[in-house]
Amino acid sequence: MKRIVPDTGVLSEYVVKRAPYRSRVEELFSLAALRKIELLLGHLTISETIYVVTRIYQEASVNEANKEALDFLSWIKSKCKTVGTTEEIAVQAGELKKRIKIALPDCYVIATAKAFGGVPLFRKVESEMEPFVGYLKGIGVQFLDDEQWSLA
Repeated sequence: MKRIVPDTGVLSEYVVKRAPYRSRVEELFSLAALRKIELLLGHLTISETIYVVTRIYQEASVNEANKEALDFLSWIKSKCKTVGTTEEIAVQAGELKKRIKIALPDCYVIATAKAFGGVPLFRKVESEMEPFVGYLKGIGVQFLDDEQWSLA
């Protein structure tokens, strides 16, 4: 079974109704519910998702933004498997951070995917990733905004 380790940007894409890649995220969740793929979430992604989704809800003036974000997280966790951070993942993330200057949570997504034989999935190439996009794609990182992206 294909394993995918989504970044917070992928998960938060689902929250915004008119987000450009929401349908791709819906497909991920649908396939995970059918057990055709396995979505893996690391602890750092869970923390970051609570923060980001709460901010999205606050910006949208959603009542009880924090409660709604926690409800969203519970829903996501029903579709995903939570995996812990091992020393191996922590070391890999640190080594990756030294090699390429991207956000540490992104390094953890990549290291977690590597540890569990999964595909690290990001919403798009962030500006800090641009100088390293060739390297990232070379180690299996995928992006929702890639026209060639598919679950096949």
